[in-house]
Amino acid sequence: MSKVREQYEAFPYPERDPEEERKRLITGSPSLPQEMDHFVFGGQRDWSKPLRVLVAGGGTGDGLIQLTALLTQYGKPYEAVYVDLSEASRRVAEARAKVRGLENIRFVTGSLLDAGAFGEFDYIDCCGVLHHLPEPDAGFEALRGALAPGGGMGFMVYAPYGRSGVYPLQAAFGALYGDLPPKARIAKAREVYERLPEGHPFKANRNVNDHKSGDAGFYDLLLHTQDRAYDVPALLDVLERTGWALSGFTVPALYDPSRLADVPEGVGEAERMALAEQLLGTIRTHTAYAVPKAEARGPATAKNRNLVPQIKGVQAAQLARAVAQGQKVTLGSDGLSEVLTLPKEAAPLIGAVDGRRSLAEIAQVCRADPIGFGALWGKVEAKLAPWGMLLYSSVLR
Repeated sequence: MSKVREQYEAFPYPERDPEEERKRLITGSPSLPQEMDHFVFGGQRDWSKPLRVLVAGGGTGDGLIQLTALLTQYGKPYEAVYVDLSEASRRVAEARAKVRGLENIRFVTGSLLDAGAFGEFDYIDCCGVLHHLPEPDAGFEALRGALAPGGGMGFMVYAPYGRSGVYPLQAAFGALYGDLPPKARIAKAREVYERLPEGHPFKANRNVNDHKSGDAGFYDLLLHTQDRAYDVPALLDVLERTGWALSGFTVPALYDPSRLADVPEGVGEAERMALAEQLLGTIRTHTAYAVPKAEARGPATAKNRNLVPQIKGVQAAQLARAVAQGQKVTLGSDGLSEVLTLPKEAAPLIGAVDGRRSLAEIAQVCRADPIGFGALWGKVEAKLAPWGMLLYSSVLR
């Protein structure tokens, strides 16, 4: 048994209690249906057709449960395949699906490197897995080979700067305790961790907290035997080499260096994103969407008035009231923030967003002339989209 599989058999990650599914649904990026539609399908997916989903390296099931539970709630058809090398993790994911009564899910114990054997998929979720492969390129390539035309992938890989202090500890713990079984390793490592000085780079790093969440989180963060991080250039390079193109990061504001410094004209987009990561220094994971290189495309925009806007992270009515009353609204992520500034005239447009009306319908409801609406909505999009708060999708219609 490989060290990685041994780890996840001993400590399925993340730690989840299936009974908690009766009380809450864990949500996040990637693989929210609205977000997926926005970044992969231009906000125009035909949701009457079943979505064929591969959850590659599904762990204890967060991505799988989120996606299938929401599609079930919205009444949208799907067929899902879950693949993971850990039987212990698979049992947790299966139990969570059973508690929710989710159907049309095939559970497989295996490797994502065999993704092509499971069929062809419209969408692939691969969150927190590729950076744990002995040859990550092979994983990117295998998933690309399993993608249907017009599809895409939501993924997360580790980033280096926000994980400062992690890799020296991984190396030291590996040298000291690499031959011990998982439970003995973690016991020894915890003893050492408690003796680390307060000025240690890891203890001073407020960006990572998994080690505080339990044994599975501590092990995954500090004792993993196969773990690498990608800075922006390395990530773009591996996507290029393996047939992918970046559609977009889920929080584009984090990759905009002009929020922190004056950037000379002529600096290309890839270099701008790399500069932003270096300047910010707090990005611990890259969460993004990718599409086939031959079908390169970006996220949806308001250029198409038939698109349906969705507000993420806050109720549209609540945000509209704040804008109308001139209240201070702070937008932020990973230590970066800004105060939302929008004209009060934008409030009715935001308030008309219900997840079902198209932009054209919102303009009609608000009795806005096309030119005036376009100018005002453009300001809304320019402020909310960079923080991942404005998406386009008709999944609720």
